[in-house]
Amino acid sequence: MNFFKCSPILKPFLMQGTQLRCAKWYPDAEFFEQFKGPVMYPNEITKRFKMQPYNATSLPKELRFVNMVINFGPAHPAAHGCLRLIAELDGEIVKRLDPHIGLLHRGTEKLIEHKTYMQAMPYFDRLDYLSCMANEHAYCLAVENLLGIEVPRRAKYIRVLFSEITRLMNHLAATSFLTLDVGAITPLFWFFEEREKLYEICERACGGRMHAAYFRVGGVSQDIPVGLLHDIYEIVKKLPERIDEMEDVVTKNRIFIARCKGLGITTAHEALNRGFTGVMLRCTGVKWDLRKTQPYEIYDELEFDVPVGKNGDIYDRYLIRCEEMRQSCRMVIQCINKMPMGEVKTDDHKVTPPTRAEMKASMESVIHHFKLFSQGFQVPPGTTYASIEHPKGEFGVYLISDGSSMPYRCRIRPPGFIHLAGMDYLCKNQFLADAVAVLASLDVVFGDIDR
Repeated sequence: MNFFKCSPILKPFLMQGTQLRCAKWYPDAEFFEQFKGPVMYPNEITKRFKMQPYNATSLPKELRFVNMVINFGPAHPAAHGCLRLIAELDGEIVKRLDPHIGLLHRGTEKLIEHKTYMQAMPYFDRLDYLSCMANEHAYCLAVENLLGIEVPRRAKYIRVLFSEITRLMNHLAATSFLTLDVGAITPLFWFFEEREKLYEICERACGGRMHAAYFRVGGVSQDIPVGLLHDIYEIVKKLPERIDEMEDVVTKNRIFIARCKGLGITTAHEALNRGFTGVMLRCTGVKWDLRKTQPYEIYDELEFDVPVGKNGDIYDRYLIRCEEMRQSCRMVIQCINKMPMGEVKTDDHKVTPPTRAEMKASMESVIHHFKLFSQGFQVPPGTTYASIEHPKGEFGVYLISDGSSMPYRCRIRPPGFIHLAGMDYLCKNQFLADAVAVLASLDVVFGDIDR
Protein backbone atom coordinates (compact mmCIF):
# COMPACT_ATOMS: atom_id res chain seq x y z
CA MET A 1 0.00 0.00 0.00
CA ASN A 2 1.34 3.43 -0.98
CA PHE A 3 1.60 5.51 2.21
CA PHE A 4 1.28 8.87 0.43
CA LYS A 5 -1.87 7.87 -1.46
CA CYS A 6 -3.71 6.28 1.46
CA SER A 7 -6.64 7.81 3.33
CA PRO A 8 -5.72 10.62 5.76
CA ILE A 9 -7.63 8.74 8.45
CA LEU A 10 -5.28 5.78 8.09
CA LYS A 11 -2.03 7.78 8.00
CA PRO A 12 -1.58 8.05 11.79
CA PHE A 13 -1.87 4.29 12.06
CA LEU A 14 0.48 3.63 9.16
CA MET A 15 3.08 5.91 10.75
CA GLN A 16 3.74 3.29 13.42
CA GLY A 17 7.22 1.80 12.86
CA THR A 18 6.25 -1.83 12.26
CA GLN A 19 3.44 -0.97 9.86
CA LEU A 20 5.63 1.31 7.73
CA ARG A 21 7.87 -1.64 6.88
CA CYS A 22 4.90 -3.76 5.77
CA ALA A 23 3.97 -3.86 2.13
CA LYS A 24 0.25 -4.02 2.89
CA TRP A 25 -1.94 -3.43 5.94
CA TYR A 26 -5.56 -4.51 6.23
CA PRO A 27 -7.78 -2.93 8.94
CA ASP A 28 -9.64 -5.44 11.08
CA ALA A 29 -13.08 -5.29 12.68
CA GLU A 30 -11.68 -3.79 15.86
CA PHE A 31 -10.44 -0.78 13.89
CA PHE A 32 -13.89 -0.03 12.42
CA GLU A 33 -15.58 -0.46 15.80
CA GLN A 34 -14.16 2.82 17.08
CA PHE A 35 -15.90 4.83 14.33
CA LYS A 36 -19.35 3.95 15.67
CA GLY A 37 -21.29 6.26 17.96
CA PRO A 38 -22.26 9.93 17.98
CA VAL A 39 -18.75 11.34 17.64
CA MET A 40 -17.55 12.53 14.26
CA TYR A 41 -14.01 11.18 14.52
CA PRO A 42 -12.44 8.67 16.92
CA ASN A 43 -10.65 10.09 19.91
CA GLU A 44 -7.48 8.23 18.99
CA ILE A 45 -7.09 10.27 15.81
CA THR A 46 -7.76 13.74 17.17
CA LYS A 47 -9.54 15.31 20.10
CA ARG A 48 -9.95 18.65 18.34
CA PHE A 49 -12.97 17.61 16.26
CA LYS A 50 -14.81 15.73 18.95
CA MET A 51 -18.48 16.82 18.71
CA GLN A 52 -21.16 15.74 21.12
CA PRO A 53 -24.65 15.13 19.69
CA TYR A 54 -27.04 18.15 20.07
CA ASN A 55 -29.65 17.59 22.74
CA ALA A 56 -31.57 20.74 23.75
CA THR A 57 -32.99 19.17 26.90
CA SER A 58 -29.50 18.54 28.23
CA LEU A 59 -28.64 22.27 28.21
CA PRO A 60 -29.48 24.62 31.11
CA LYS A 61 -32.76 26.46 30.65
CA GLU A 62 -31.11 29.87 30.24
CA LEU A 63 -28.86 28.57 27.45
CA ARG A 64 -31.37 26.67 25.35
CA PHE A 65 -32.28 29.68 23.12
CA VAL A 66 -29.58 32.15 22.20
CA ASN A 67 -30.79 35.21 20.23
CA MET A 68 -28.59 36.84 17.64
CA VAL A 69 -27.49 40.45 18.21
CA ILE A 70 -26.76 42.54 15.11
CA ASN A 71 -26.14 46.18 14.20
CA PHE A 72 -28.68 47.96 12.03
CA GLY A 73 -26.88 51.04 10.74
CA PRO A 74 -25.38 53.56 11.00
CA ALA A 75 -24.29 52.94 7.39
CA HIS A 76 -27.58 51.32 6.40
CA PRO A 77 -29.48 53.21 3.64
CA ALA A 78 -32.67 53.13 5.73
CA ALA A 79 -30.99 54.36 8.93
CA HIS A 80 -32.11 57.94 8.16
CA GLY A 81 -28.75 59.53 8.66
CA CYS A 82 -26.77 58.50 11.70
CA LEU A 83 -28.80 55.91 13.59
CA ARG A 84 -27.33 52.74 15.04
CA LEU A 85 -29.90 50.18 16.17
CA ILE A 86 -28.69 47.20 18.19
CA ALA A 87 -31.23 44.51 17.37
CA GLU A 88 -31.67 41.30 19.32
CA LEU A 89 -33.25 38.80 16.94
CA ASP A 90 -34.86 35.41 17.26
CA GLY A 91 -34.48 34.42 13.62
CA GLU A 92 -36.04 37.43 11.88
CA ILE A 93 -38.24 38.42 14.82
CA VAL A 94 -37.18 41.48 16.82
CA LYS A 95 -37.00 40.75 20.54
CA ARG A 96 -35.27 43.97 21.55
CA LEU A 97 -34.29 47.14 19.73
CA ASP A 98 -31.88 49.58 21.32
CA PRO A 99 -31.30 52.90 19.48
CA HIS A 100 -27.80 54.32 19.90
CA ILE A 101 -27.63 58.01 19.02
CA GLY A 102 -25.02 60.74 19.21
CA LEU A 103 -23.18 60.20 15.94
CA LEU A 104 -24.30 63.67 14.80
CA HIS A 105 -23.87 65.38 18.17
CA ARG A 106 -22.42 68.90 17.90
CA GLY A 107 -23.22 70.36 21.31
CA THR A 108 -25.77 72.83 19.93
CA GLU A 109 -27.30 73.76 23.27
CA LYS A 110 -23.88 74.52 24.79
CA LEU A 111 -22.80 76.52 21.73
CA ILE A 112 -25.94 78.66 21.98
CA GLU A 113 -24.98 79.63 25.54
CA HIS A 114 -21.86 81.32 24.15
CA LYS A 115 -23.64 83.25 21.37
CA THR A 116 -25.88 86.28 21.44
CA TYR A 117 -29.60 85.77 20.93
CA MET A 118 -29.28 86.87 17.31
CA GLN A 119 -26.20 84.73 16.61
CA ALA A 120 -27.97 81.65 18.01
CA MET A 121 -30.63 81.73 15.28
CA PRO A 122 -28.70 79.81 12.55
CA TYR A 123 -28.13 76.88 14.94
CA PHE A 124 -31.85 76.12 14.81
CA ASP A 125 -31.73 75.72 11.03
CA ARG A 126 -29.25 72.89 11.54
CA LEU A 127 -31.46 70.92 13.93
CA ASP A 128 -34.25 69.38 11.86
CA TYR A 129 -32.86 70.36 8.48
CA LEU A 130 -36.09 69.36 6.71
CA SER A 131 -38.12 71.89 8.73
CA CYS A 132 -35.72 74.78 9.25
CA MET A 133 -38.18 77.67 9.56
CA ALA A 134 -40.35 75.76 12.05
CA ASN A 135 -37.33 75.43 14.36
CA GLU A 136 -36.67 79.16 14.07
CA HIS A 137 -40.31 79.90 14.88
CA ALA A 138 -40.18 78.26 18.30
CA TYR A 139 -36.94 80.04 19.24
CA CYS A 140 -38.28 83.46 18.20
CA LEU A 141 -41.44 82.96 20.24
CA ALA A 142 -39.36 82.06 23.31
CA VAL A 143 -37.14 85.15 23.07
CA GLU A 144 -40.15 87.39 22.38
CA ASN A 145 -41.81 86.02 25.53
CA LEU A 146 -38.79 87.11 27.58
CA LEU A 147 -38.63 90.52 25.89
CA GLY A 148 -42.38 91.09 26.06
CA ILE A 149 -42.55 92.56 22.56
CA GLU A 150 -45.39 92.39 20.06
CA VAL A 151 -44.79 91.22 16.50
CA PRO A 152 -46.41 93.23 13.65
CA ARG A 153 -49.45 91.62 12.09
CA ARG A 154 -47.91 91.26 8.63
CA ALA A 155 -44.90 89.51 10.15
CA LYS A 156 -47.22 87.03 11.88
CA TYR A 157 -48.91 86.19 8.59
CA ILE A 158 -45.56 85.76 6.83
CA ARG A 159 -44.34 83.49 9.63
CA VAL A 160 -47.43 81.28 9.45
CA LEU A 161 -47.25 81.25 5.65
CA PHE A 162 -43.68 79.92 5.65
CA SER A 163 -44.32 77.60 8.61
CA GLU A 164 -46.99 75.85 6.57
CA ILE A 165 -44.77 75.80 3.48
CA THR A 166 -42.18 74.15 5.73
CA ARG A 167 -44.78 71.61 6.83
CA LEU A 168 -45.48 70.82 3.19
CA MET A 169 -41.78 70.30 2.47
CA ASN A 170 -41.40 68.06 5.51
CA HIS A 171 -44.42 65.87 4.78
CA LEU A 172 -43.51 65.57 1.11
CA ALA A 173 -40.17 64.16 2.21
CA ALA A 174 -41.64 61.98 5.00
CA THR A 175 -44.16 60.23 2.76
CA SER A 176 -41.52 59.83 0.05
CA PHE A 177 -39.11 58.17 2.48
CA LEU A 178 -41.80 55.84 3.80
CA THR A 179 -42.76 54.63 0.35
CA LEU A 180 -39.08 54.30 -0.59
CA ASP A 181 -38.29 52.19 2.49
CA VAL A 182 -41.08 49.73 1.68
CA GLY A 183 -40.02 49.41 -1.94
CA ALA A 184 -41.62 52.19 -4.05
CA ILE A 185 -39.29 54.74 -5.62
CA THR A 186 -41.64 56.63 -7.99
CA PRO A 187 -43.31 58.88 -5.33
CA LEU A 188 -39.84 60.08 -4.30
CA PHE A 189 -39.22 61.59 -7.73
CA TRP A 190 -42.71 63.09 -7.94
CA PHE A 191 -42.65 64.72 -4.50
CA PHE A 192 -39.06 65.93 -4.62
CA GLU A 193 -39.92 67.87 -7.75
CA GLU A 194 -42.61 69.69 -5.74
CA ARG A 195 -40.17 70.25 -2.87
CA GLU A 196 -37.72 71.91 -5.23
CA LYS A 197 -40.39 74.42 -6.24
CA LEU A 198 -41.02 75.27 -2.58
CA TYR A 199 -37.29 75.60 -1.92
CA GLU A 200 -37.13 78.15 -4.73
CA ILE A 201 -39.86 80.12 -2.95
CA CYS A 202 -37.77 80.17 0.24
CA GLU A 203 -34.70 81.26 -1.73
CA ARG A 204 -36.59 84.15 -3.32
CA ALA A 205 -37.90 85.30 0.05
CA CYS A 206 -34.64 85.38 2.00
CA GLY A 207 -31.76 84.19 -0.17
CA GLY A 208 -31.36 80.89 1.66
CA ARG A 209 -32.59 77.75 0.00
CA MET A 210 -32.45 75.20 2.82
CA HIS A 211 -30.95 76.92 5.88
CA ALA A 212 -33.05 80.03 5.52
CA ALA A 213 -32.44 82.00 8.77
CA TYR A 214 -35.48 84.05 7.70
CA PHE A 215 -37.26 84.49 11.03
CA ARG A 216 -35.99 87.14 13.43
CA VAL A 217 -36.78 88.12 16.99
CA GLY A 218 -39.55 90.64 16.45
CA GLY A 219 -40.59 89.54 12.94
CA VAL A 220 -38.78 88.38 9.81
CA SER A 221 -35.53 89.57 8.26
CA GLN A 222 -37.09 91.26 5.21
CA ASP A 223 -40.37 91.64 3.39
CA ILE A 224 -41.34 89.21 0.66
CA PRO A 225 -40.62 90.41 -2.90
CA VAL A 226 -43.31 91.62 -5.27
CA GLY A 227 -45.03 88.81 -7.13
CA LEU A 228 -43.97 86.04 -4.74
CA LEU A 229 -47.45 85.55 -3.27
CA HIS A 230 -48.85 84.97 -6.75
CA ASP A 231 -46.20 82.35 -7.50
CA ILE A 232 -46.80 80.63 -4.15
CA TYR A 233 -50.51 80.45 -4.98
CA GLU A 234 -49.82 78.93 -8.41
CA ILE A 235 -47.65 76.20 -6.86
CA VAL A 236 -49.83 75.42 -3.85
CA LYS A 237 -53.16 75.26 -5.68
CA LYS A 238 -51.78 72.43 -7.88
CA LEU A 239 -50.21 70.51 -5.00
CA PRO A 240 -53.39 68.61 -3.96
CA GLU A 241 -53.54 67.19 -7.49
CA ARG A 242 -49.97 65.91 -7.13
CA ILE A 243 -50.92 64.31 -3.79
CA ASP A 244 -53.92 62.64 -5.46
CA GLU A 245 -51.66 61.23 -8.18
CA MET A 246 -49.34 59.77 -5.56
CA GLU A 247 -52.25 58.30 -3.60
CA ASP A 248 -53.63 56.66 -6.75
CA VAL A 249 -50.36 54.74 -6.99
CA VAL A 250 -49.64 54.07 -3.31
CA THR A 251 -52.63 54.30 -0.97
CA LYS A 252 -54.64 51.35 -2.33
CA ASN A 253 -51.59 49.36 -3.41
CA ARG A 254 -51.89 45.91 -1.82
CA ILE A 255 -48.13 45.58 -1.29
CA PHE A 256 -47.97 48.96 0.47
CA ILE A 257 -50.98 48.04 2.62
CA ALA A 258 -49.40 44.70 3.55
CA ARG A 259 -46.18 46.45 4.60
CA CYS A 260 -47.91 49.18 6.64
CA LYS A 261 -51.31 48.13 7.94
CA GLY A 262 -51.35 46.64 11.42
CA LEU A 263 -47.64 47.29 12.03
CA GLY A 264 -45.97 49.64 14.51
CA ILE A 265 -49.20 49.98 16.47
CA THR A 266 -49.47 52.29 19.47
CA THR A 267 -52.49 52.93 21.65
CA ALA A 268 -53.66 56.34 22.86
CA HIS A 269 -52.78 55.37 26.44
CA GLU A 270 -49.22 54.37 25.52
CA ALA A 271 -48.74 57.36 23.22
CA LEU A 272 -49.72 59.80 25.98
CA ASN A 273 -47.59 58.05 28.60
CA ARG A 274 -44.55 58.00 26.32
CA GLY A 275 -44.86 61.68 25.40
CA PHE A 276 -45.74 61.17 21.74
CA THR A 277 -46.99 64.28 19.95
CA GLY A 278 -47.94 65.32 16.45
CA VAL A 279 -48.83 62.59 13.98
CA MET A 280 -47.61 59.89 16.40
CA LEU A 281 -50.34 60.93 18.85
CA ARG A 282 -53.07 61.85 16.38
CA CYS A 283 -52.83 58.45 14.65
CA THR A 284 -54.31 56.90 17.83
CA GLY A 285 -57.42 59.10 17.65
CA VAL A 286 -56.33 61.84 20.07
CA LYS A 287 -57.18 65.18 18.47
CA TRP A 288 -54.28 67.20 19.87
CA ASP A 289 -52.80 69.98 17.75
CA LEU A 290 -51.16 73.05 19.34
CA ARG A 291 -52.45 75.20 16.48
CA LYS A 292 -55.97 74.45 17.77
CA THR A 293 -55.54 73.75 21.48
CA GLN A 294 -52.96 76.49 22.22
CA PRO A 295 -53.10 78.77 19.18
CA TYR A 296 -50.15 81.07 18.55
CA GLU A 297 -49.55 83.79 15.96
CA ILE A 298 -52.73 83.97 13.82
CA TYR A 299 -53.72 80.28 13.69
CA ASP A 300 -56.98 81.05 15.52
CA GLU A 301 -58.03 83.16 12.51
CA LEU A 302 -57.51 80.35 9.98
CA GLU A 303 -59.91 77.58 9.03
CA PHE A 304 -58.42 74.10 8.96
CA ASP A 305 -59.19 70.59 10.17
CA VAL A 306 -57.07 68.28 12.33
CA PRO A 307 -57.02 64.78 10.80
CA VAL A 308 -56.84 61.84 13.22
CA GLY A 309 -56.51 58.08 12.82
CA LYS A 310 -58.06 55.17 14.68
CA ASN A 311 -55.64 52.22 14.44
CA GLY A 312 -52.36 53.88 15.47
CA ASP A 313 -50.35 52.02 12.82
CA ILE A 314 -47.98 53.01 10.03
CA TYR A 315 -50.78 53.24 7.49
CA ASP A 316 -52.72 55.75 9.60
CA ARG A 317 -49.63 57.95 9.99
CA TYR A 318 -49.18 57.97 6.24
CA LEU A 319 -52.83 58.94 5.65
CA ILE A 320 -52.68 61.71 8.27
CA ARG A 321 -49.60 63.26 6.67
CA CYS A 322 -51.30 63.21 3.27
CA GLU A 323 -54.35 64.99 4.71
CA GLU A 324 -52.20 67.46 6.66
CA MET A 325 -50.59 68.52 3.40
CA ARG A 326 -54.02 69.34 2.00
CA GLN A 327 -54.88 71.33 5.13
CA SER A 328 -51.57 73.22 4.89
CA CYS A 329 -52.45 74.15 1.30
CA ARG A 330 -55.73 75.56 2.62
CA MET A 331 -53.91 77.65 5.22
CA VAL A 332 -51.31 78.95 2.76
CA ILE A 333 -54.05 80.18 0.42
CA GLN A 334 -55.87 81.84 3.34
CA CYS A 335 -52.65 83.60 4.39
CA ILE A 336 -52.16 84.86 0.84
CA ASN A 337 -55.73 86.17 0.64
CA LYS A 338 -55.63 87.81 4.09
CA MET A 339 -52.07 89.14 3.97
CA PRO A 340 -52.17 92.64 5.54
CA MET A 341 -49.92 95.58 4.73
CA GLY A 342 -47.47 97.01 7.24
CA GLU A 343 -44.10 96.44 8.84
CA VAL A 344 -42.40 93.07 9.05
CA LYS A 345 -40.30 93.84 12.17
CA THR A 346 -41.02 95.36 15.52
CA ASP A 347 -40.25 99.07 15.90
CA ASP A 348 -38.23 98.47 19.08
CA HIS A 349 -34.78 99.72 18.01
CA LYS A 350 -33.10 97.88 20.87
CA VAL A 351 -33.97 94.66 19.06
CA THR A 352 -34.40 95.62 15.40
CA PRO A 353 -31.36 96.76 13.38
CA PRO A 354 -31.64 99.83 11.14
CA THR A 355 -32.32 99.43 7.43
CA ARG A 356 -29.64 99.77 4.75
CA ALA A 357 -31.13 103.06 3.62
CA GLU A 358 -30.80 104.50 7.14
CA MET A 359 -27.21 103.31 7.45
CA LYS A 360 -26.26 105.12 4.23
CA ALA A 361 -27.62 108.38 5.57
CA SER A 362 -26.77 108.26 9.28
CA MET A 363 -23.54 107.48 11.13
CA GLU A 364 -25.58 106.78 14.27
CA SER A 365 -27.40 104.00 12.39
CA VAL A 366 -24.05 102.45 11.42
CA ILE A 367 -22.94 102.48 15.07
CA HIS A 368 -26.33 101.10 16.13
CA HIS A 369 -26.03 98.27 13.59
CA PHE A 370 -22.46 97.44 14.66
CA LYS A 371 -23.32 97.35 18.37
CA LEU A 372 -26.41 95.23 17.77
CA PHE A 373 -24.62 92.59 15.72
CA SER A 374 -21.40 92.48 17.74
CA GLN A 375 -22.75 92.72 21.30
CA GLY A 376 -26.39 91.78 20.78
CA PHE A 377 -29.39 93.00 22.74
CA GLN A 378 -29.92 92.39 26.45
CA VAL A 379 -32.85 90.26 27.56
CA PRO A 380 -34.48 90.73 31.00
CA PRO A 381 -33.83 87.93 33.53
CA GLY A 382 -36.40 85.16 33.54
CA THR A 383 -37.38 81.76 32.19
CA THR A 384 -39.80 80.77 29.46
CA TYR A 385 -40.93 77.81 27.41
CA ALA A 386 -42.36 78.22 23.92
CA SER A 387 -43.67 75.36 21.83
CA ILE A 388 -45.12 75.06 18.35
CA GLU A 389 -46.86 72.38 16.30
CA HIS A 390 -43.79 71.30 14.40
CA PRO A 391 -44.32 68.99 11.38
CA LYS A 392 -42.92 66.16 13.52
CA GLY A 393 -44.75 67.00 16.77
CA GLU A 394 -44.32 69.43 19.64
CA PHE A 395 -41.05 71.31 19.28
CA GLY A 396 -40.22 73.33 22.39
CA VAL A 397 -37.50 75.76 23.46
CA TYR A 398 -36.80 76.41 27.14
CA LEU A 399 -34.75 79.56 27.77
CA ILE A 400 -33.20 80.97 30.93
CA SER A 401 -31.96 84.56 30.79
CA ASP A 402 -29.63 86.12 33.35
CA GLY A 403 -30.04 89.63 31.98
CA SER A 404 -27.09 89.52 29.59
CA SER A 405 -27.06 89.38 25.80
CA MET A 406 -26.45 85.60 25.77
CA PRO A 407 -28.77 82.84 27.02
CA TYR A 408 -27.79 81.39 30.39
CA ARG A 409 -29.38 78.08 29.34
CA CYS A 410 -31.13 76.86 26.21
CA ARG A 411 -32.88 73.50 26.30
CA ILE A 412 -34.43 72.15 23.11
CA ARG A 413 -37.26 69.64 23.21
CA PRO A 414 -37.27 67.79 19.86
CA PRO A 415 -40.22 65.49 19.07
CA GLY A 416 -38.07 62.96 17.23
CA PHE A 417 -36.02 62.16 20.34
CA ILE A 418 -39.18 61.12 22.22
CA HIS A 419 -40.54 59.10 19.29
CA LEU A 420 -37.27 57.26 18.68
CA ALA A 421 -37.30 56.10 22.30
CA GLY A 422 -40.46 54.14 21.47
CA MET A 423 -38.81 52.02 18.77
CA ASP A 424 -38.43 49.01 21.08
CA TYR A 425 -42.12 49.20 22.04
CA LEU A 426 -43.31 49.67 18.45
CA CYS A 427 -41.15 46.91 16.91
CA LYS A 428 -41.24 44.16 19.53
CA ASN A 429 -42.12 40.72 18.11
CA GLN A 430 -42.22 42.02 14.55
CA PHE A 431 -39.97 41.26 11.60
CA LEU A 432 -36.73 43.17 11.23
CA ALA A 433 -37.87 44.31 7.77
CA ASP A 434 -40.90 45.92 9.43
CA ALA A 435 -38.63 47.91 11.75
CA VAL A 436 -37.46 49.81 8.65
CA ALA A 437 -41.05 50.83 7.88
CA VAL A 438 -41.72 51.77 11.53
CA LEU A 439 -38.62 53.97 11.61
CA ALA A 440 -39.68 55.72 8.42
CA SER A 441 -43.18 56.34 9.83
CA LEU A 442 -41.69 58.12 12.86
CA ASP A 443 -40.26 60.79 10.52
CA VAL A 444 -37.05 61.31 12.47
CA VAL A 445 -34.14 63.59 11.54
CA PHE A 446 -30.98 63.23 13.60
CA GLY A 447 -30.01 66.87 13.49
CA ASP A 448 -32.44 67.62 16.34
CA ILE A 449 -32.22 64.20 18.03
CA ASP A 450 -28.43 64.29 18.53
CA ARG A 451 -28.13 68.11 18.70
